[in-house]
Amino acid sequence: MPSDQSSEKSSLKLSPPGNPAQFGNIVTASATKQIAEQLRQAILSGELKKDDRLPTEFELAAQFDVSRPTIREALKRLAAQNLIRSKRGPAGGTFVNGFEMKDATEFLASSTMLMISMGAVEMADIIQTRKILQAECCKLALLNWSDTYTDGLQQCLAHQQDAGLSDAEFCAADVAFHRYITDATENPMLQMIVYSIIDALVPVMNMTIVRLRSREKIITFHQQICTAFSDRNQDQLIAVLNELLDYLNDTFNQQHEGKTAHAPPAASNTSASE
Repeated sequence: MPSDQSSEKSSLKLSPPGNPAQFGNIVTASATKQIAEQLRQAILSGELKKDDRLPTEFELAAQFDVSRPTIREALKRLAAQNLIRSKRGPAGGTFVNGFEMKDATEFLASSTMLMISMGAVEMADIIQTRKILQAECCKLALLNWSDTYTDGLQQCLAHQQDAGLSDAEFCAADVAFHRYITDATENPMLQMIVYSIIDALVPVMNMTIVRLRSREKIITFHQQICTAFSDRNQDQLIAVLNELLDYLNDTFNQQHEGKTAHAPPAASNTSASE
């Protein structure tokens, strides 16, 4: 009968009296977690490839010597990571998903947005990260720059200048502008990392400071960035990018200070007898 190893277990090896104790490895992870990790590593290592069919729950339970519910929970963990998918019907089963660049970008972006919403990172750190990464993007993009890229960036700017855009649409146009610059790096790995930063941070910052930030100022900064690219002027390009990010940071701080100033005073804990 399969043993369900979901409880914690440990291995302890004692030395003879008088000798220092020697301890063995301790296994504290549940069977579900261990099984999910083994399958995950098989996928990441390429042992299990895209569209490969996994063994059935019954077969996996026999291989791992656990119950089928334990296998089912392990597969749920992998599905939550988008590593596998289930298909019903005669040709159904559980299959390995492909993992493309856009999947990694979406995962990084959602993780970054979660960290921001939970207050796990400071805005100063976010701005510093954008300065470093986007400055390197601009430098690499300049090496590949052409009239085609100039025309494309101008189109992004023209769309952003549409006065009829809603705040959400203006924000999306802002993201598209910075994404286009990243496209010009022609470096897929750098694109994945910077896309995740842009996709997470630009919307959060724009929608946070929407009442205080000026569309006109942002568009002016973008116009100057376009000019610097056309002139192939790296120093001017980086300077304008930093000015834009400093403006956004200052506006965010102004918004934050305004909220703090209007916040109700904290209740006093002082007792009446004091």
